[in-house]
Amino acid sequence: MRHGGSVMADIADGEQVSVQGSGSKPYILKNTGGVYSCSCPAWRNQSVAIERRTCKHLRRVRGDAAEDARIGGDGSGAPAVPARPTRSTSASDDTKAPPLLLAQSWENDVDLTGWWMSEKLDGVRAYWDGKQFWSRLGNAFLAPEWFTAGLPDFPLDGELFGGRKRFQRTVSIVRRQDRSDDWKELAFVAFDAPGVEGTFEARLERCRQWMEEAKPAYAQWHAHARCDGTPHLRTELARVESLGGEGLMLRQPGSRYEAGRSHTLLKVKSFKDDEARVVGHVAGAGRHKGRLGALEVELRNGTRFSVGTGLSDAERASPPPVGAIITFRYQELSNDGVPRFPSYVGVRVDAAPFAAS
Repeated sequence: MRHGGSVMADIADGEQVSVQGSGSKPYILKNTGGVYSCSCPAWRNQSVAIERRTCKHLRRVRGDAAEDARIGGDGSGAPAVPARPTRSTSASDDTKAPPLLLAQSWENDVDLTGWWMSEKLDGVRAYWDGKQFWSRLGNAFLAPEWFTAGLPDFPLDGELFGGRKRFQRTVSIVRRQDRSDDWKELAFVAFDAPGVEGTFEARLERCRQWMEEAKPAYAQWHAHARCDGTPHLRTELARVESLGGEGLMLRQPGSRYEAGRSHTLLKVKSFKDDEARVVGHVAGAGRHKGRLGALEVELRNGTRFSVGTGLSDAERASPPPVGAIITFRYQELSNDGVPRFPSYVGVRVDAAPFAAS
């Protein structure tokens, strides 16, 4: 761990810096995959997404220019607010997020014969508005110009995807604000064209035509296949999961694009997942002594529990900060509503913040 004083070289990814505050106990500054955090109350209590937070201690170490460039500030210490995508009339009046179609879970209650089936990509949902990418909450993803070259001037719905079992690496790339060369590890996989009138088949065909004619270097369309019935569905699900995939997505034939959750789009997985807010760090023991043992987390309904599996050694050494929203997988809920056998997946870059309990 380094000790801060005047402005110094940047904090390396995974490194920690100790900075003396007004009290006797120093504050700890971290860089976790391009997200800078500080243990001071001023950083923890901000209502913006964690990758957009800053404080006087980070500015003391990194300098105002570096922090303004990272969070889009204007030199005043306040983050800039980028323009948001234009809302459609079907979007809610109280949100600035793009009007995305969201999936429901399949509960074995719908015959999916004839539906369009594709792999559920374990990446970051991204809305291309014709000029830039937006998260599902309306936060800008600052992709390099060479990454977006060849994309159309009409909207596309898709996923920023870095490959199977690379969710956390994908998140660490897209939430950076420096348009780094790390974007070369990703591709934008388009699976819908919201601005195109007509059925799902017509919109997917528009995606295919554009990608095959324009041939953008870092984008492609997501191929779909007809589902022949439940046995076909389960065989394909087993195949995808054996390769490290997350599951399947099923789209109803002839369906329209609509904002919000819809039963025309169903996700099929062998496990359940959810989001939780980190509220504490549990010290490790045994081989994890001196680093994180488990994350203490809280569901949106206030239920608290610990997540101690699924974390890499690097994540245990530099864990997600308090206030971060994580995704975890689990088998089922106990009678008390606690997820059984939870396993850490990664930090969410596009999750709405939880209210403090």
